[in-house]
Amino acid sequence: MAGRLEGKVAVITGGGNGIGAASARRFAAEGASVIVADVQTTNAVAVAQGIEADGGRASAVHLDAASGESNEEMAAEAVDRYGTIDVVVTAAGVSSADYFSGDMENDRKRVRMASEASAVNPAASLTELDVEDFRRVIDVNLTGTLLAIQSTVRVMLDQHKGGSVVTIASIAAVDPLWGAPSYPVSKAGVWMLTKNAARTLAPLGIRVNAIGPGFIETNMTAVMNEVDELSAVVLGGTPMGRKGTPDEVANVALFLASEEASFVTGELIHPDGGWFTG
Repeated sequence: MAGRLEGKVAVITGGGNGIGAASARRFAAEGASVIVADVQTTNAVAVAQGIEADGGRASAVHLDAASGESNEEMAAEAVDRYGTIDVVVTAAGVSSADYFSGDMENDRKRVRMASEASAVNPAASLTELDVEDFRRVIDVNLTGTLLAIQSTVRVMLDQHKGGSVVTIASIAAVDPLWGAPSYPVSKAGVWMLTKNAARTLAPLGIRVNAIGPGFIETNMTAVMNEVDELSAVVLGGTPMGRKGTPDEVANVALFLASEEASFVTGELIHPDGGWFTG
């Protein structure tokens, strides 16, 4: 029995860990040839090698999400290796300017400093926010999504075969949550970009949808498990009483990428454990 993405070529940005890695594995299991693109090349290679060890097809590519040149090289690599691009998932993202996936010491330091600043000035996350830090988050999360869409959709349009774009937004796209505005603003931008692209590309046979995950067990949220106050807010606001898994988000991405979602475009789906039910 053929997989739901049999014969398709999928590009996954941020494919070296978390939601991106889970999507890469899930898509490959459903028959896709996968480009695993990530700034942490070692992680991308490990994911691609794991897919191939399981009988799938995958290649690792270095990607600086905020670089137009790097995104163009990623798309060109996909075409060189597999001939086309049918699907793109834009999972590359950062929670803060200095975020580096897997660096727990840095995450702990950031949380501690934010807590100390808030104790002195409850508005510090806004009034003391470094503009360059704000720009960095926007560059990676929002501009990086645009650049990934541009580079991959050009291939889809050149080959006149349609395609599917799945952007990774967040519940923060429609809920400001707490702390610095950089992340929610970037994800709100991703959601509006998704709607704009969906309307532009629908007549050309390309569907564009967004996923707005709740709190998922990834490197980005791991530090929350160590801070009782944060953990209480996360679990207390999630009716299912737990974080989600990357695989649960990847399953939504698979649906949106596949022909099962053939009449779905411009939508934002929230795998969030019920965050928005209250």
